[in-house]
Amino acid sequence: MSDLTIAFVDLTGSTSVFETLGNDRATKAVTKLTQWIGSRGQAHGGTVVKMLGDGVLMAFADNRACVEAMTQIQQEHAKRVQQWPPHLKLLMQVGLARGPVVWVDGDCFGDAVNLASRLSDLAGPEQIFATDTVVQQLEARSGVRSRSLGPIRIKGKVDPCEVFRIEWQLDMQSEFLTMPAALHAVSPREDSDFVGIELAWLDATRTFGADDLPVRIGRVPEAGFVVNDPRVSRMHAQIELRAGNYVLEDLSSYGTWVRFTGSDTLVALRRQEVLLTGDGEIALGAPFSDFSAPTVSFKLVNGRMVLGRNPATA
Repeated sequence: MSDLTIAFVDLTGSTSVFETLGNDRATKAVTKLTQWIGSRGQAHGGTVVKMLGDGVLMAFADNRACVEAMTQIQQEHAKRVQQWPPHLKLLMQVGLARGPVVWVDGDCFGDAVNLASRLSDLAGPEQIFATDTVVQQLEARSGVRSRSLGPIRIKGKVDPCEVFRIEWQLDMQSEFLTMPAALHAVSPREDSDFVGIELAWLDATRTFGADDLPVRIGRVPEAGFVVNDPRVSRMHAQIELRAGNYVLEDLSSYGTWVRFTGSDTLVALRRQEVLLTGDGEIALGAPFSDFSAPTVSFKLVNGRMVLGRNPATA
């Protein structure tokens, strides 16, 4: 048994591709792409364990080589698909985990394999999710950028696992990676009357107290507040309490929009953060100009209101 970094790469958008191209042409397109992913992984010292239809499972002895391989694969593929029609785009969601792995008849088994698969499911298109065991082994000089998404409950695990998002986008040199400057200047609000935040979508309403934060908004059951719409990423956004302030962070591939009650100003987020004040609305995956955009309303709850009266129905 040896420690390996496991990469699980899954393709998104294959359903649309099969509907558009038909089984034969779509199968060839998917196969060609998965073979390319495997060859790029092998070029970085990885082993292709198996092809899984529209997915690839790989193992790496060198942790850094694995992260660099997945980063370069995303970067190169992003360039390839720029001119592809939206309904034919095959994008990648990647899960990475490191730990003891057992080989049996050319296949590998272990907690790291299961975690990589789960993280791939949780990641959105064009995202790379990794466990702390992967990120902690990266040297500071490696140049790999990552952001902690905090502890996330993962199916099959008793305790939450800290999950990181690997930032691979070449254009994320400023605003996409760093939070707006105004947030740096936010001072602690220890005297704040707000003791929670209420979220509502359709008939689902829930109030989250300080002990419930951070909370993630997404379309999968693992999210703290579920918005079941195909435009919403698996883990689309996160709200956390920071120095007495409620901060919303976009985690998605397609963006988040915020508007506050009584203001005409719209805040567009792409892997950015914004301070939530008072109440307003959050559009997920589509701007407010799209009347059908999945929209979550939010309201800060003051100390005179009782938390927890609205059960989660999402």
